[in-house]
Amino acid sequence: MESAISTFNVEESPWGLKQGIAHEKFLEVFEPLPEIKEILLTSESLDEARERLSKFAEELLWKYKNGEISVDSIDRWLAIESINVFLNIISEYGEKAAGFSTLEYLWKAAKGDKHVLSIITEGFVEEFRHLFRAMAAVSGYSKGWLGPKLEAAGIKFVDFSKIKGRKAALARSEYLDKEWNYIRGYLQRYPSGLDKEIIEKRKKQREQLMEYFGITEDEWFDYKWQFSHVLKREKGLETLRELNELGIVKVPEDDLKQVELAVKYHIPWGITPYYLHLWDFQEPYLHDRQVRRQVMPPDWYMKNMIIHREDREYYFDFMGEHDTSPIDLVTRRYVTIAILKAYDTCPQICVYCQRNWEVLEPFMAGSFPGWDKIEEALNWFAEHDSMMDVLITGGDPLALSDKIIDKIMARFAEMDHVVNIRWGSRIFVTVPMRITDSLAEILGSYIEPGKRNVSISTHVESAYEVTPEMGEAAYKVRRQGIYIYNQLVYQRNVSRRFENVALRIALKKVGIDPYYTFYPKGKIEQKDYLVPIARVVQERKEEARLLPGQFRPDEPVFNVPRMGKNHLRAWQDRELVGIRPDGSRIYLMHPWEKGISETKLYTYPDVPIKEYLEYLESIGEDPNDYWTIWYYY
Repeated sequence: MESAISTFNVEESPWGLKQGIAHEKFLEVFEPLPEIKEILLTSESLDEARERLSKFAEELLWKYKNGEISVDSIDRWLAIESINVFLNIISEYGEKAAGFSTLEYLWKAAKGDKHVLSIITEGFVEEFRHLFRAMAAVSGYSKGWLGPKLEAAGIKFVDFSKIKGRKAALARSEYLDKEWNYIRGYLQRYPSGLDKEIIEKRKKQREQLMEYFGITEDEWFDYKWQFSHVLKREKGLETLRELNELGIVKVPEDDLKQVELAVKYHIPWGITPYYLHLWDFQEPYLHDRQVRRQVMPPDWYMKNMIIHREDREYYFDFMGEHDTSPIDLVTRRYVTIAILKAYDTCPQICVYCQRNWEVLEPFMAGSFPGWDKIEEALNWFAEHDSMMDVLITGGDPLALSDKIIDKIMARFAEMDHVVNIRWGSRIFVTVPMRITDSLAEILGSYIEPGKRNVSISTHVESAYEVTPEMGEAAYKVRRQGIYIYNQLVYQRNVSRRFENVALRIALKKVGIDPYYTFYPKGKIEQKDYLVPIARVVQERKEEARLLPGQFRPDEPVFNVPRMGKNHLRAWQDRELVGIRPDGSRIYLMHPWEKGISETKLYTYPDVPIKEYLEYLESIGEDPNDYWTIWYYY
C-alpha cells in the first residue's frame, strides 16, 4: 500500500486551520447520537470503545435496513452510507491504512484530554458533526441544497405523484423553468470571453498592449510574434513592472515579489501577451482570479518550489514518470495507450503543472530532444502493436514547427495498429493564432475513415478563457474532421458553484467537448490549488447533472501515482479510512486495475473541507451554498 502521507506528522498540518477546541464545544458534536458520547465517556480502553461503537453502529445500520426507523428514503440511504464510513474509520484496518487512529483522537477528545483538544481543529469537529447527523438521518440532505433556496424564493416543490396527465406535465415544466431561472443567477456571475462586453473590453486592452509593444494588429495575431515575446525571466518581470507603473495593467506587489523569486531561483514562470490581455487590467482578482492564478504563483507554492529546487526532478514527479518510462520520451501507464513527450516546454507555464519538475520555462533551450530521439520513441510505438492510441504531449507539442508535426504524424500513420493520434495542447488558450489553416490541414490530412482518427485534447479552465479567437482556432480544426476534447483541472480557483457549468456551456459554443475533470496534482506544493475530493463529486452530482447530457460527458478522475486515473464517481473505487486532527480525510484510492489484475492501493490525505469552505468565504462565497459537501464520502 503506497502512501502520500508518510512524511507528515499526523498532528502537524499545512492547512492553517486554528487548533484548539473547548471540551464543552466538542461534546456538542454528539447531539444527534448521544449514545456515541456515552460509549466514549464510559469506555476504559480504546479497544472497548471500538467494540461497543461497532456494535451500536451495526445495530443502527440494521434498524435502517429493516425499516425499524421511519425516515425519508433519501435520508435513510445517506444514514446507511455514513454508518459504513464510520465503521471503516473506527476499524483496526482503517487505522492501519491511515497510519493513525482516528478513534483514539475522538475518544480522548470526548474524555477531555488536554493535548488532543489542543491540536484538533474545527475541521475535525465539523467532519464528525456532519457524520453523526447523517447517521441519525437528520442531515436534511433529502431536501437538497437547492430545495430550501427555491422555497425561500417562493418556488414551491410540486408533488408530481399526486397529479396526472397534462396538468402534471405543465406543473413540472413550470417548476423546472423557475429552477433554471434561479440557477441562471449563479451562471451570470461567470462571464464568458464570448460575451459582447468582455470582447469589447479585451479589444481595448489588446490595443493598449499593442501600443506598449509598438506593434500592428497583424503582428499581434501572428503566433510567431506571440512566441518571441513571451513574458519570462528578468525581461518578463521588467515588462510586468513597467506595465504596472504605467497604469496599463495593475499587478499587486505581492505577485511581483513572487515572480521576482521565480526569476531568482529559476522556478517555472511565463505568460504569453495574448493570455495577459485576458486579465482585467484595472481590477486584479475581482473577476479574473481564475486567469491570473493560472500563471501567477502564490507564496506557499514558491516556498516549496524553492526548498526543493535541487531535488525537484524526483520530489515533484507526482505521477512517478521516472518509473513508467520504458524508453526516453515515452510514458506508459495503460494497456492500449502511451504518451510521447515530443516537446518539453510550453509557450506559457501553468502554476499547477503536473510536470513542474520537467518543464522549467517557456521555450527553454534544449526542449526539443532532436529527431533521432523522437525516432527512437516512434520505433518503440511501432514495435508495440497494443498501442491503438497515442497522446503526443510535453510541454505543448503544437508549439513545434509544422514540419516536425507533419513528420511525427507521417510516422504514426505508417503504424496500422494506431487507431487514434491525439495531440495534447493548451495552445487554444495561450496562443490560439498558432492554429493556422496550414497546421489544421496537416493534422486533418492523416484522417482515414475506417482506419485512423485524429483528435486534440486541450486544457481550458474557465469560461473567461473561452474567446472568439479560440472559437476560430477550434473551427479550423473541426472543419478538418478533428475532434477537440477538454481536460479541466478542477482546482480551487475555478471551483465555485456552477463555475464549471458556465465553462461547459462556453465550450459547447466553440465546439469543444468536455472529456475529463481532473483532480489537481495531489502534492502539497499545490495546496493553494487543491479542492476536497468531495467538491469534485458534489459538482458532478449537483451542478453538472442539470445540463443536457452532451454538455457534460466529462468524467471526474483522480490520478493515482504510477497507476493512472481513478474514477471519482465510482464510490467503490475509494474508501474513507481516517480523519486527521486537522480535518483531512484519508482515502484509500483503488487503481483502475482493480478487478482486472493484481494491484496496490494508494493512501491520500485530502484537503480539509473546513479549510476549503473558509477559502470560498474569503473570496466572497457563501459557505452555506456548499453545505451538502460534507455528505460526499
